[in-house]
Amino acid sequence: QLQASGGGLVQAGGSLRLSCAASGRTFSINMMGWFRQAPGKEREFVAAIKWSGGSTYYADSVKGRFTISRDNAKNTVYLQMNSLKPEDTAVYYCAAARDAWRVPYVKGAYDYWGQGTQVTVSS
Repeated sequence: QLQASGGGLVQAGGSLRLSCAASGRTFSINMMGWFRQAPGKEREFVAAIKWSGGSTYYADSVKGRFTISRDNAKNTVYLQMNSLKPEDTAVYYCAAARDAWRVPYVKGAYDYWGQGTQVTVSS
């Protein structure tokens, strides 16, 4: 199971930190990521991190503003979001993959999904 939290309403230029805690068969997780979906749009990749080695991946739209990190001991991944823009408004979903070799940008690479947390950025 994946439990996402930390969403909310923030003004443009502000910051939020999302958390996603994994429970259950956490030994099988080798990569975790964040995706987001705005109303009327496809779910899109935001960021991902590999459990072993900590390699990170970002969508161009969030590079330099968002940072993904992990706490292996807590089986938790974080998404620090700074300099938020109204276009960042979306439901943010965390996801986990069993295989680290999968392409992190692709939704189909992930085996488990969290319930989503709303992020709203006002202008």
